[in-house]
Amino acid sequence: MEYYLINYGLLILGALITFIAQIFINASYSKYKKVLNISRISGAEMARYILDKNGLKDVSIVKVSGNLTDHYDPRKKVVRLSSEIYEGTSIASIAVAAHECGHAIQDSVGYIFLRIRSMLVPIVNISSYAGYVAITIGLIAGFIKLIWIGIYFELAILLFQFITLPVEIDASKRGLKELKESNKLDEVEYSGSKVMLISAASTYVASLATTLLQVLRLVLLVARRDD
Repeated sequence: MEYYLINYGLLILGALITFIAQIFINASYSKYKKVLNISRISGAEMARYILDKNGLKDVSIVKVSGNLTDHYDPRKKVVRLSSEIYEGTSIASIAVAAHECGHAIQDSVGYIFLRIRSMLVPIVNISSYAGYVAITIGLIAGFIKLIWIGIYFELAILLFQFITLPVEIDASKRGLKELKESNKLDEVEYSGSKVMLISAASTYVASLATTLLQVLRLVLLVARRDD
């Protein structure tokens, strides 16, 4: 009975953490995408300004479909911005654009955690699928060793998320620094950008915490079956 209470408690806690983080980012984005910046500068224009200021004229900016599909591709040296961010002149648009430029700056200065994360991407892509298969088969067939293999794959994902956290936080710091130095925002707009990026960072904290709880649940499951 005690095991089931702990197991379901961890499951509920993980879901609650994810839910709260999602509410935070959705509320922040919904609020600041409606607030136009005083300079009426678009996300794409802000991104180009930041990149050029940092000598990154070789980094291109392209518009992509989807909602919040924004990212920086270090292999192709491209900042990809979703339509709403690319064209928008809201606080949310310039904050997200500045964050992605923060990744481009990281790449240009050889930020170590970004390099490590890039190297881990192929491993994580395999781990996400292999871990799920190993754990599912292990649970159905009762193969404890297979479940442990799945846990090791989950640990690889946990490591990736652990490395991702400083990468995202640092990119936001760099982006906010560029926004501050641009003199294109007033203090209220800058504060809004800060709130926007803090809320975005909370989703990465939530992902890390949820994966950690998932690993703990699996370890407790294996330990119980070994008894």
